[in-house]
Amino acid sequence: MKPSDAARPRNRFLALATVALTGSLALTGCDSLDELPDPTRSEAAPAPGGSALQAAESLTVKGRAPKTGYERDAFGSAWIDTDRNGCGTRDDILAEQLDDVSRDADGCKVLSGVLDPDPYTGTRISFERGRSKVDIDHLVALSDAWQKGAQKWSDGKRRAFANDPLNLVAADSSTNRRKGDGDTATWLPPNKDYRCAYVAGQVSVKKKYGLWVTQAELDAMKDVLAGCPQQKLVAGGNPTEAPAR
Repeated sequence: MKPSDAARPRNRFLALATVALTGSLALTGCDSLDELPDPTRSEAAPAPGGSALQAAESLTVKGRAPKTGYERDAFGSAWIDTDRNGCGTRDDILAEQLDDVSRDADGCKVLSGVLDPDPYTGTRISFERGRSKVDIDHLVALSDAWQKGAQKWSDGKRRAFANDPLNLVAADSSTNRRKGDGDTATWLPPNKDYRCAYVAGQVSVKKKYGLWVTQAELDAMKDVLAGCPQQKLVAGGNPTEAPAR
């Protein structure tokens, strides 16, 4: 027998052992490597408890319903006295959010004051009744609410929503009118320093009244609130059902 013929079984054994070892490494070593954490990948930290970001993540996500049937009157007459303090809601909000307020002899009607700063623009705006540059804005617009659940509410709940201080902010009139009925996905205040508080306010209102959000709206909310994860959910305001007129 030739020496080369004698070596073949041993060489064949070594070759098979090498293949087996390589296969074992492929099944174990690579699987183990796959299980190791990727140092370049970071998981998003959970939103802090009680934060607006956490509340936003809990909102129901659905498509926008048709605006069919929406009328301002569906939310009751404008600025009614839902808290029964003898003053209309608009004057209540002006008195609360303006400085240097002067009132009429009736004790309700706000005649003048100063909005400093205006939350939407960051500027100082003088208020004078009859020549006002200040609007009372619904953080969550009434028509937006209508398309995201409010059309199925009772009349009392819609009146409460339209007059709830939690949903109302004194703001520059021209900026407010540019907002229209936009949600977070389509409009944010030009004053970037106010955006966290603005979005937190919208989340608070939607959470309180059980309104849903669209996916684009939720994404926009989370994008803003990710920059201020400690921003708290806002509480308070009026009951969610207004007293019978």
